[in-house]
Amino acid sequence: MDSKKYIGMDVHKESISIAVRNAAGKIVMECMIETKVSMILQFIDGLRGDLHVTFEEGTWAAWLYDLLKPHVRKLLVCDPRKTRTAPSPAIGKAISLVAQKTFTSRRWWSGIRVLLP
Repeated sequence: MDSKKYIGMDVHKESISIAVRNAAGKIVMECMIETKVSMILQFIDGLRGDLHVTFEEGTWAAWLYDLLKPHVRKLLVCDPRKTRTAPSPAIGKAISLVAQKTFTSRRWWSGIRVLLP
């Protein structure tokens, strides 16, 4: 059984909307958490498997990247100008789909920026 989880985050000042997909592409969890270190780490620590996380570049991107990097297998920051065409109306779902496709298909790499430490 593949233990990969693809996590899309829609990050705002007060809250983060999250969608989690399994390796088969099925959404297994959706939630909203506060944008606080303790809440974010509690959420990530509660998940099992290889965690692949993505979110859009924005005000919180560098801070969140630094926070999550030690806790996940892969972490990508998307260019929102290129990921808005993802085939889902909900941003969290769309970003998680982009994350899954990014890790499995090279054609999606044009919309991805990796922040280097």
